[in-house]
Amino acid sequence: MRAVQVQEYGGPEVLRTVETEVPEPGPGQVSVDVAYTGVNFADLKARGEGYRVPSLPFVPGLEVSGRVRALGEGVSGVEVGQEVAALTNGGAYADVVVADATTVFPLPSGVDLRTAATLPTVLPTAYALVHAVGRLQPGEMVLVQGAAGGVGTAVGQLAKAAGASGVFGVVSGAAKAKYALDHGYDDVFVAPSTNSTASTNSTASTVSAGFVDEVRAATGGRGVDLALDPVGGETFRASLASLAVFGRLVSFGNASSAEPWRVGQPELYPTGLSVSGFSILTLAQTAPDALRALTEQAFAAVAEGVVSLPVTAEFPLEEASEAHRLMGGRTSTGKLLLRVA
Repeated sequence: MRAVQVQEYGGPEVLRTVETEVPEPGPGQVSVDVAYTGVNFADLKARGEGYRVPSLPFVPGLEVSGRVRALGEGVSGVEVGQEVAALTNGGAYADVVVADATTVFPLPSGVDLRTAATLPTVLPTAYALVHAVGRLQPGEMVLVQGAAGGVGTAVGQLAKAAGASGVFGVVSGAAKAKYALDHGYDDVFVAPSTNSTASTNSTASTVSAGFVDEVRAATGGRGVDLALDPVGGETFRASLASLAVFGRLVSFGNASSAEPWRVGQPELYPTGLSVSGFSILTLAQTAPDALRALTEQAFAAVAEGVVSLPVTAEFPLEEASEAHRLMGGRTSTGKLLLRVA
């Protein structure tokens, strides 16, 4: 079968299509004939700096749609040939991938395989940020970094559906601002991107943190109740400074490759702020039952038409490097897919 391997860390050019053996599912696992694979920023960090890579060579990819190929010992709830979406622990840039049965989900009625590939990482993450972790209440205001990306696109719609009185986004360009305004945002602030210098191997760039004054102005000086940050570094600190009294900040990534954030009494005590974190990949390992419940709720929101995630670009598997170049160039919006079968 075909697989796209990382044999050394570097830019998009290190992604190479190779022929390799078809993986077999072990106990509690399912193998899937892949139809589509979702491209995520975590894939770029894996390729560029070894994020969550156990060893080389490595096949990136965290989410797929396809049909069940084979079942490992003890697996129930899905059948061979059934259409599914799956969250994987890597290996999804391939014709066949193996996933734990707890992270393999039958498709909701009316959801096709192309749409299904956009769901396993982005939709549960967005749903958790708004509901399970962010605990957004009707009438509250929310600020979202990367508002035109996959998670940002879903969050804007989910926040509106949850009754937010103001949904504000931060993006790196005017075209992205227009896109975000079409997907649930009331106002979008354009902050120019600056290249990250935190890691010489990083393909990440960050958004300038010069949005605090604009947020304060848009909220009448009050600030937002909930801020969602996948960037880290200066952007994390600026998001914290954008919070209203008793505001909440959820960190769900470190695209800047900055030093891990630290926050304590001096920042939190004066106005009763709180900071929490979320990683769907970690949740899959530590609390698979919670992940499954979260994913089922997120998929239901898609089936009911509450939220949709546009596929804005699609590439053949062999052109995975082009998908990485597009995402790494910070011009993409919505969701990028690899077409496998």
